[in-house]
Amino acid sequence: MSNTTSKVRMPATVWALGFVSMFMDISSEMIHSLLPMFLVGSLGMSALAVGILEGLAESTAMIVKVFSGALSDYLGKRKGLALFGYALGAFAKPLFALASGAGLIVAARLIDRVGKGIRGAPRDALVADTAPPEIRGEAFGLRQSLDTVGAFLGPLIAAGLMLLWANDFRAVFWVAVIPGMISVVLMLGVKEPPRHADHKPSSPIKWESLRRLDKRYWEVVAMGTVFTLARFSEAFLVLRAQQLGISMAMVPLVMVAMNLIYAVSAYPFGWLSDRASHAKLLAWGMAVLIVSDIVLARADHGLMVIVGVALWGVHMGMTQGLLATMVADTAHPAVRGTAFGVFNLVSGIAMLAASATAGWLWQTVGASATFIAGAVFASFTLVGVVMWAKPSSTAR
Repeated sequence: MSNTTSKVRMPATVWALGFVSMFMDISSEMIHSLLPMFLVGSLGMSALAVGILEGLAESTAMIVKVFSGALSDYLGKRKGLALFGYALGAFAKPLFALASGAGLIVAARLIDRVGKGIRGAPRDALVADTAPPEIRGEAFGLRQSLDTVGAFLGPLIAAGLMLLWANDFRAVFWVAVIPGMISVVLMLGVKEPPRHADHKPSSPIKWESLRRLDKRYWEVVAMGTVFTLARFSEAFLVLRAQQLGISMAMVPLVMVAMNLIYAVSAYPFGWLSDRASHAKLLAWGMAVLIVSDIVLARADHGLMVIVGVALWGVHMGMTQGLLATMVADTAHPAVRGTAFGVFNLVSGIAMLAASATAGWLWQTVGASATFIAGAVFASFTLVGVVMWAKPSSTAR
């Protein structure tokens, strides 16, 4: 660790964005940790339908990031779009509680993810704009860690309320509205760096501007795509836990375990990414995912599910902030919002394909086949990462 890096202070804006993300994730995960069981158990949806819905929801968020990121580049401002995205996500939450059938649930899920898509790229670009380059990995790790604190507090609160209120899904969904609104209020107080005086609005969604994203950036996009294909929606972790006998009220604790590990590991691995090879960290993250898939495929009781889910959380902590850092490091500042948007568009398409395939395997072959297929594809991806790492100029 260099003395220069150790003396650089984390900007207040990064901390603020972390807490905004934390409260929104508490709200979202209170709902999402229960939603697969609600859809399958109460509304009678199939595992394939859940996989398609989850893949569609996440890919919708990632596709929208292209346009919000590009618009933030055009305006030279990030906060307004991010605020609108958080507000849309917060105001979608009551729809889950009001829904009496699958239609409104699906609509609420998609609206919620559109909000995530609108805020995602401008928020990430704002972190990249604010954090000094020498601690950029640490900044993304911190924001991701705080975000993930919310992701394990949400299911924990949901599990407690399900026990207290005798599995009343809709009552829990109503409580989830509160932290979502807190997130919006906190976002109002986020300060954005002033726009550069020489900034000239121009549409980045054109060939001349996209050419500013060079080969190093597109290598990161390719790597992120195959990485996303190797994993699928976390809804299948919830379904696997329920399948192996964990009670309905306790199933959210599975996501608590994953997100606790994710939160604890995201910041240290973000700090490490400022000092170590990005490619090697990505390869190790993929190796952990392979082990997680194998454990979940072979699980025959709840404890093995917890172990597999915890390993899943480690791989998320190792890779998610790292991929964001790699995008920020390889993208020209003038099109950084677009860079995050394009990265998430391609990843979103991959997530839709991965989740739909996982749902089809679950329904036609069995739950174990879903995780075995994930491990096989992740193994091929790991080989690709290792091959890419040798000549890569993005690795440190």
